Amino acid sequence: MTIRELKSEFQDSLIDLYPSEEVQSFFSILSEEYLNLSRIETVLKPDTLLSDKNIEQFKNTIKRLKDFEPIQYILGKTEFYSLPFIVNQDVLIPRPETEELVDWIINDFKDTEKISILDIGTGSGCIGISLAYNIKNARVSVLDVSEKALSVAKENTLINKVDITFLKEDILKGNQLPQKYNIIVSNPPYVRISEKEAMKNNVLKHEPGLALFVENNDPLLFYEKIASLAQTYLLPEGCLYFEINEYLGNDMKQLLKNKGFKDVDIKKDMFGKDRMVKCRKDG
Repeated sequence: MTIRELKSEFQDSLIDLYPSEEVQSFFSILSEEYLNLSRIETVLKPDTLLSDKNIEQFKNTIKRLKDFEPIQYILGKTEFYSLPFIVNQDVLIPRPETEELVDWIINDFKDTEKISILDIGTGSGCIGISLAYNIKNARVSVLDVSEKALSVAKENTLINKVDITFLKEDILKGNQLPQKYNIIVSNPPYVRISEKEAMKNNVLKHEPGLALFVENNDPLLFYEKIASLAQTYLLPEGCLYFEINEYLGNDMKQLLKNKGFKDVDIKKDMFGKDRMVKCRKDG
């Protein structure tokens, strides 16, 4: 089978399930991964014969894409804030809007000396690791309830050569943190069960629901608990950052004000949605 024939079969198999641009993007990504060929090279060398192994790799991947498995899980890796991360179905795939949250923190604190940071609900470790990599004087701890997620995060610290402290804890059950911090950041579960029907199959079928969903009647459950802990475990003038549900910005603002935080600032993401919040503990 040639590249031309493979590409035709690949597109015919997936065109009814994904937009054509996305199918083309999948083929380019997989060609680079499996064939070590860039998109341009596959166009310039359409009659290149493929090995049985390569053909099998693509056919296997077609089956997984037909089941709406995210390409990042199929490859077992992704990129976040220009850093490499391994991912599997024990952790969420990092989102571009989370990069914006990380960027906000880095811009606020990149020149700060001796700063302590706690990332709650770390998953793949993308937030904590990116902060440790880019804020050179930071002492970063990451916390998660899932042993499997922490295992992925530990591998990612090795890949990115950063030194981080790992904490296994159910944040909803615990009432203590090991120390006080300058920054506490979290991207906790915030998608209400009622919002499931608007989500795509690749998320619903493959990403861990534990890290995504909250009950309709208590959507700010995690924020309430983390904000309460932050009032005790943030240092004076310390900052609390959250990624938030785009529909609950006003509720979040009120919650944080009720908890006694000041300078509550809701920030929109690249799509114009209320997606991040920052506030400060009183001095």
